[in-house]
Parts: sequence; C-alpha cells; structure tokens
Amino acid sequence: MKASPALILLGVTTAALAEEGMWTPDNFPAERVEESYGVTIDQQWLDRARLSTVRLTGPGGCTGSFVSSLGLILTNRHCVESCLAEHTNETRDVWNDGFYATSPGTELRCSDMQAAYLTDIREVTTQVNAATEGLEEVAANDARRQIFTRLEQEYETASQTDARCEIVSLYQGGQYFLYETRRYDDVRLVFAPDVDIGKFGGDPDNFSFPRWTLDMAFLRAYQNDEPVSPDAHLTWRRDGPERDEAVFVTGHPGTTQRQLTVAEYQFLRNAVLPSWLIRNAELLGRYREFALRDPESRRMVQKDLERLENGVKFFRNQLAALLDDRLMVAKSMEEKTFREAVASQRELAAGIYAWHQVDRALAALSSFYDEYIMVERRGGFQGELMDQARALIRAATERDKPNQKRLRGYTDSQLPLVEQRVLSTSPIHMPLESLKVTFGLEKLREILGHDHPIVRKTLGNESPESMANRLIANTSLDDPAVRKKLWEGGQKAVERSKDPIIRLMRAVDGDARELLDRYLDEYQAPLREAHQSIARARFAILGTSVYPDATFTFRISYGTVSGWTESGREIDPFTRLEGVYERATGEKPYALSEAWLDARPSLDMSTPVNYVSTLDLTAGNSGSPVIDADGRIVGLAFDGNQYSIAGSFWYDIEKNRAIAVHPAIMIEALERVYKADRLLAEIELSKD
Repeated sequence: MKASPALILLGVTTAALAEEGMWTPDNFPAERVEESYGVTIDQQWLDRARLSTVRLTGPGGCTGSFVSSLGLILTNRHCVESCLAEHTNETRDVWNDGFYATSPGTELRCSDMQAAYLTDIREVTTQVNAATEGLEEVAANDARRQIFTRLEQEYETASQTDARCEIVSLYQGGQYFLYETRRYDDVRLVFAPDVDIGKFGGDPDNFSFPRWTLDMAFLRAYQNDEPVSPDAHLTWRRDGPERDEAVFVTGHPGTTQRQLTVAEYQFLRNAVLPSWLIRNAELLGRYREFALRDPESRRMVQKDLERLENGVKFFRNQLAALLDDRLMVAKSMEEKTFREAVASQRELAAGIYAWHQVDRALAALSSFYDEYIMVERRGGFQGELMDQARALIRAATERDKPNQKRLRGYTDSQLPLVEQRVLSTSPIHMPLESLKVTFGLEKLREILGHDHPIVRKTLGNESPESMANRLIANTSLDDPAVRKKLWEGGQKAVERSKDPIIRLMRAVDGDARELLDRYLDEYQAPLREAHQSIARARFAILGTSVYPDATFTFRISYGTVSGWTESGREIDPFTRLEGVYERATGEKPYALSEAWLDARPSLDMSTPVNYVSTLDLTAGNSGSPVIDADGRIVGLAFDGNQYSIAGSFWYDIEKNRAIAVHPAIMIEALERVYKADRLLAEIELSKD
C-alpha cells in the first residue's frame, strides 16, 4: 500500500530530529532524551534551568545565567562590549585591559542593559484566535496587535508584582503564549578578561574551530541598589564534560527560519541578503579606514567595527547556504510533500491558498522594499543620534494614545526599554557619528535616487557630507541631559525642539509611518494569515512533535560533545591551553597580555580551553550556559563553526557545531591569572 504524503512527511521530519531543535520548556522532548542518552530530565530540572537563565537586552541581545545567590550573572565578554566601551575613555581603557571589581562598590553600571528571566508561561491561543475570527487580513492584523497589548496589560495589572508580560508567537502563529518575566534595569559589570585573551583569534578565527579564547564575563543584577536574590542559580562542574557526554544549552536564540516557504527563501537570497551585504561591506571598509587614523579613532570604532565584521561574515555565509542547491532542493521537496499532504485532506485543502498569499505578500513588499529599508528601518538615517531622535519622536507621539492603539514597540510593557535606551549615559563619539550619518545619507540618495521625494525633502540642495557636518555640528542630542528633558517634556518638547536631527527625523516621520503602515497591511497581514494557515495544517499532521522556529524566546537544546570530519580529517572536540601559547605571535589578534605571559609558568598547559558539541543554537545564544544532566555548568556557549551559520535554515548533525568555553579554563584564569578570589568564593570555588 502506498504511503500517504502526510506519513511520508512525518517520517522525514522525525528522522531529521536526532539532536536538532530549540525546544520550549513546556514541550521539551524528555522521553526522547531519556531513550537516546539514558538521561532523565524532570520538571524540577526544567524549572531550575529556566529560572537560572537570563536574557540580556541591549545592543546585540545575549543570554546569561545566574551563578550565585547574589545575582551574579555569567555571560560572554562580547556580550558586555557596550558596557566596556561606555567605561573606556582617554584615561581608562577597560576595553583592552579588562576589568575586575575587587569590591561591590567598584562594579560598573551598564546603562543600556537589562536582565530578565522567565517566571511563568500561559497559552492564550484561544483568546487571540477569537479576536481575529472572521476578519479579513488587515483588520485581523490590527486586531491581533491590539489583543496582544490588552492581554499583556491585563496580566501585568493582575500579577500585583513588577513582572513584565509579552505575547509571543510560536509555530508562525500556530500557538500564542503570554510570557511573564522579571526584569532588572540595574546591571553592573563585575569582571571581563583583557581583550587579547577575550577575543584571541579575532575576526580570522570567528565561526571556526579549533579555537582558543576566553570569551567570558560576569555581571550582577541589582534592585533598589542591592544585589538581587534570584529564584534559582546554577553551580559549576570544574572538570567539564566528557567526550560523547549529553549536554544541554538554555538561552534565547534569536531567529531561525527553518519553516519558511521556498518563495520566502528565494526572497532572502535574491533581495534581502545581497542588499544588506552590499551596503554593509562598504560601511565595513569605512570603519576600517576610520580605525587607522589614530589610536583614539580605533578606540571609538572598535565596538561597531567588530560587530559589523561579525555580521558581514554571518550574512555572507547565510547567502552561501541559500545559494547551495542542496538546501533549496531539500526545501523544495519538503514543501512539495507538505502541500500534497495538505491537498489530500479535505479539511485542510483550503490551506493551499496560503502559499499564494505568501507570494502576494512578497510581491507587495518588493514594490517598496528599498524605501522601507532606507526610511522606516533607517538605512538612510544611520547612527545613534538618529536612533535616539526616532525613539524620542515616536515615544512622545505614542504615549498620548491608548495603550492598545500604540505601535508595538511603545506599549506600556516596552516603554521602560525605550526609556533606558534613550537615557543611556554611554558616550556617543561625534567623529564616528559623522561617518555614520554621512554614509546613511549617501545610501539614501544612491538607492532611492536624487529625485525621490523623500531624498529631496531630506537633502534639499545639500550634499550628504555637508548636511551630516551641519547636523553633527549643531545637535545637542549627544548630551543625556538634553534627551532626558525631551523625554520628560513629551510631545510639546519634541515639537518645540530646534535640534536639527530632531527636526530632520520629524520631517520624515510621516513618510516612515506610511511605509510602516504599508509593511503591516500589504506584507505582514497576508503573511501572518498565510503562516497561520500553514501552521494549522502542520499541527494537524505533526502536532508539536517538531519544535518552533527561534524567536528570542527561552529555549532548551540537547546534544553531545563531539567533533566532526573535515576533508577526511577528524576534528577533536577539545582544544588545550598549550595551543594558546603555540598560536600566539605577539601581534593582534594572536597577542597575549603581560598577565598571561607572566602567569605561564603556573598554568596547566593541558587545561581544556574550548570545545564543540552538536548543540543546536544560533545568535542570541551567546552567553548561554552549557549544563549537564545534573544541571551544573559545564561550558559557556559563545559561537558556532562555519556550518552552524546555515543552521538558520536547516540543521546538519554531521557538521553543525556549537563552540563553548570550558569551565576549567575559566576557573584557571580567575585563580592564577586574575587573582579573582572574591569571585571564586562567591561561586563556591576555592584555590587548589
């Protein structure tokens, strides 16, 4: 008897799941893990892992974990770079030298960072679907946004705590959950290693293995000027994991796109990624040129330079993955089988229309994509000052509206994040801002054309460079006190402001909002309806036997410590400390600081430094704890190999690998290099 398309799809999907997946805590495949590894993961384990795992909001977005009862948070050094840059100046260089707070009073406030952890989950799919039932696309999209805000507001009011609530969509609208989190906006830097070891290998070693780097840092969360007492925290296992041992990672993976339609993959390949790469490869060149001016210029740009280097490499490899015929053929076959399964079942057959909705949505977006990216997404209005101006203008307008009528980023639940960003005391370097503003205005004119109405409105008769110089010379938005007055003064203060950047962003905000409305109505509305129809069909066939795409929500992945085969050569999963000194050249990015050179005689050269595993993770997992079956820290995730970049679209168990810092090198460094006795005592580890 011939198998049905549904059964074929189910067989293909479950066969691919082995160690794949970023699972939600309410749907973790504990039985599959026990069957595969003989490891029991119970509800107590899951709850402790969830309550110990922290989402770090701020530039980039990362994960961390509570590792003491006094709010101490372990994360990556590259996740605290904005804080390092904030406290680096002409007289103090914590970016390069690193930092260790020898007493609580010397910990450094990170003004643009928040820490939050997930305290409760409630499914609200029924309420959301009821609010949109029977409505056409645009009306349903509006109603969906309003019900999101209403539910968030209701649950926050009912909680009688300082909890924050957020509606999250899983399975592309197949399920909706309300996530309740506890947030702390007072986060302070406790420790970060020097840049030479913290970024050893730099851009050349990025997304590669073997690897030797100490990408670790400690933060602390405070409330009312006192260290917080988290609901749970993790303990350490100094010796780390064994080869082939089952390990787990908890965190907030950013975005995967494993459930898109083939048409959406083609749009990414043909439009989105090439456009981003062309613009930002040029910007990267300008950053590098700026860094060569003098040491001070290098200091100003280093954070943005390294972030952009990482982004260009990441998106270039994503594009390569989508240009790989293997991926597109596999996705096409999977979609064909799925569509046949949908068409073969009478109750699902109407869902076939969803793929036509996707095509229509993409065609609509294509017609104004460049304008949307350049204006609403600020591709033509770059820099921190433009970002601050946009936030001030939108917040002033949106706060005067009923909560449910506001843009989603400016609801009562989200305003504290906006306010913290606007009032951040992190320094803004005006020479670098001039470069960013000039570049953005040049791209605005180049991509939209000199005669485009928005270009004419923006530039008038000025060149991008002369306009940027005028804006930078006359703005006062780099002063946090000025931004605070505008924030507190609301709509009247913004309207009366004579600041040239405020006036520019106000002039184009109407155009930007029109483009946002088109995006929401012509693209997002039909796409969400289509995705929801596809998700319903997928649920009907597969249920929750598969995991949802990552969306920065809390997830758990499982895998084993394992290398891979590269061109017939076995890649060992562990690197050792001796490799650091063998690789060191004395020149960046393979230089070592005096602290590491002086400590060499006292260090154990066999100490593991980094290792790889089959854990399925992506951007946003930076700083995630790798934990064992007993819930102890056995690593600190910080990167993936080059094959993991294609993991945005599919998971290849043969070569996708996550890279982690081994706990032994973290403890060895704290003990013997940095003499961080206070930290060691707090995490209940002492010298041998």
